[in-house]
Amino acid sequence: MLPRQYTLSRVTGSALAALLATLSYAPVAVHALDNGLAITPQMGWNTYYHYGCDFNEQTIVDVANAMISNNLTALGYNYVLLDDCWQAPARDPSTGAPVDDPSKFPNGMKALTDKIHDLGLKFGIYSDAGTYTCGRRFGSLGYEEIDAQTYASWGVDYLKYDNCYAEGLSGTPKISYDRYANMSRALNATGRPILYSMCNWGEDGPWNFAVDIANSWRISGDLVDEFDRYDDRCPCTDILDCKLPGYHCAMARVIDFAAPVGQKAGPGRWNDLDILQVGLGGMTFDEYVTHFMMWSLVKSPLIIGTDITNMSNETRTILTNKALIDVNQDAAGSPANRIWKRPVDAGGDLQLWQGSLINNQFVIAVMNTSPTNQTLDVQFADVFVDQGKAYQQQSYTLYDLWQQDDDGNWGQNVGTFQGSLPGVQLASHQTKVWKAIPAPNSRRPSHAEL
Repeated sequence: MLPRQYTLSRVTGSALAALLATLSYAPVAVHALDNGLAITPQMGWNTYYHYGCDFNEQTIVDVANAMISNNLTALGYNYVLLDDCWQAPARDPSTGAPVDDPSKFPNGMKALTDKIHDLGLKFGIYSDAGTYTCGRRFGSLGYEEIDAQTYASWGVDYLKYDNCYAEGLSGTPKISYDRYANMSRALNATGRPILYSMCNWGEDGPWNFAVDIANSWRISGDLVDEFDRYDDRCPCTDILDCKLPGYHCAMARVIDFAAPVGQKAGPGRWNDLDILQVGLGGMTFDEYVTHFMMWSLVKSPLIIGTDITNMSNETRTILTNKALIDVNQDAAGSPANRIWKRPVDAGGDLQLWQGSLINNQFVIAVMNTSPTNQTLDVQFADVFVDQGKAYQQQSYTLYDLWQQDDDGNWGQNVGTFQGSLPGVQLASHQTKVWKAIPAPNSRRPSHAEL
């Protein structure tokens, strides 16, 4: 039997009833994947990587205004997310309800949420499926109902739910499922649609158990702002049998982790590769472009981590590439698959990825993680191996999603090709992405010709 605090709320029924009475909306049935949220991967901004614990009410309002002034909201970035450290030192001693830090939020969390909503944005908050959060604030283990109801009363739209200080409640998918399902049920019971973003670092394989209880789940330990440096604190080479997810996971390592689990994602349920590092300063321009391209293709949530009140033009250019965002938000909801990964003598590798889009269109990517420049022919026999010979042999018009056309739109027409795209040149740590559309006059071979 699980510990009592895991199965029963620590909150008294009278306290919970009093909180419920403060809610101004009528509860409706909302259920995990049917909550109408994250039909495409969520997009927004999070405090963690730039501000750490050093933020307050004005910080958040300034960021929200910057999202609007930088036209990020027009592209779909609409969640303003508080990470750890928003909490007061202790819960309300009489009800057990969570309390915000009055020194950071003198007007209270409800007032801040109202300000964010008045700007046309959505607001998210953070907690932990443990006794404490990772920053040693109070966690939600055993307090799921009162916490969910409090968040709903504040008007919260999003919960990031971490995995520290879990009292040993992990080790099998069933144990982790039960712990995280408690908060899922508590959120659903509020009647308010709240996007549920699990952050259990890939522990116990959430791509198998979280699809019924969450809108997204982290697949690995915390990302670090580096391209491919190995770090013993992120020791796993195979995420499918990882016993210690760790942290300081380099970007190329997380892409490797994502490759086999894309098949588990889809509308309302996404693999989360962690917050975008673009603009934090640890990678080159080409590396950040690769980072944003690959997060877009595998349909990870696009959550900005840099200071958007003071972005460089390069950072803004990457984060506002509408063609790549359109791939991420494509209604088919189909993450790209890695077709092959081939080692390079100098180290690193070349990778070919392909994904299906709506209207019989496709996205193709080649990625060079090696330290040297590479040239290759992209063979359509490889690209369309899943679709078969008819697709392999027809012609496609290709649009380079990192080049702009004469009107300044991302996605320059680079021509029509059949059989292959020859002579693709990739600099070290560079990725190129194309949208492939069957050419208007292209005829697929008949079955007799195949």
